[in-house]
Amino acid sequence: MDKLKAMEAFVKVVDTGGFTRAAEVMQAPKATVSTLIQDLESQLGVRLLHRTTRKVTVTADGASYYERCLRILDDLREADDSVSSRQGDPNGRLRVDVFTGMASYLLASGLPDFLAKHPKIRLEMGCGDRPVNMVSEGIDCVIRAGEISDPSLIARRIGSMWFVTCASPTYLAQHGAPNHPHDLPKHALINYFLHGSGRAVPWDFTKDGERLELTLDGPLAVNDSNVYEDACLAGVGIGRMPSFSYQRYCQQGLLQPVLADWVSDPVPVYVVYASKRHLSTKVQAFVEWAAEFFENAPGLRRQA
Repeated sequence: MDKLKAMEAFVKVVDTGGFTRAAEVMQAPKATVSTLIQDLESQLGVRLLHRTTRKVTVTADGASYYERCLRILDDLREADDSVSSRQGDPNGRLRVDVFTGMASYLLASGLPDFLAKHPKIRLEMGCGDRPVNMVSEGIDCVIRAGEISDPSLIARRIGSMWFVTCASPTYLAQHGAPNHPHDLPKHALINYFLHGSGRAVPWDFTKDGERLELTLDGPLAVNDSNVYEDACLAGVGIGRMPSFSYQRYCQQGLLQPVLADWVSDPVPVYVVYASKRHLSTKVQAFVEWAAEFFENAPGLRRQA
């Protein structure tokens, strides 16, 4: 049995949803594709696919094996590309993970340009605020805010962001605005809590050399960036929004600044990828694009 051919056949069946279509894509007889997968299942000792007269679906073991096959086949294509004339033409499946608020911003502001420049790349962008395991989840690179502590990863700093304390005009009309950070406990506050620890992120303020870091209570805490923004817009209370998101809502008159003289600490933003001696062309293309995009994007570099 040609193991790589069998893995390719399995991936094509999962991608296309059936043996007939997979055989057409591979330009091979349907019986050949079926035999390859039967031999693969026999060698592995597990069933990879559920077969009925109407459809083919992947089993739990098959789903896990599918992700590993994708990585192996992608690595093989990248190895070929590194020594071929196609080296300068990034292609293939690129899996990226971006924290939720940034994902919306990139989609609206920059990703169409990236996809137009690299039409052979098939981008799969995971969106979430939870930490991810790049190796076990098969992710090529991530964009994250905050310091990166894993020494096995390469982290390239591509920008900075900071948080703006703000509230909706409706909330401020009803409750007024604080004049000092110490006035905040008198207000309804929206907190963001971290995945895993459940700890609320402190509120930090700096003005004229004075720095405050406050742990504040409030009627609502969430752990999703988009939901947090929705709560601010709905007038639930005072919140802290990333500068790039706040600017869009401020321009529309949906949010107003609070304690504008008190600034937050800048937060570094990194594009992170696994440590490899030879970086694939598709990952390199994304990293270089992200660095250029952040360099020119308003709200991602602190202005002088």
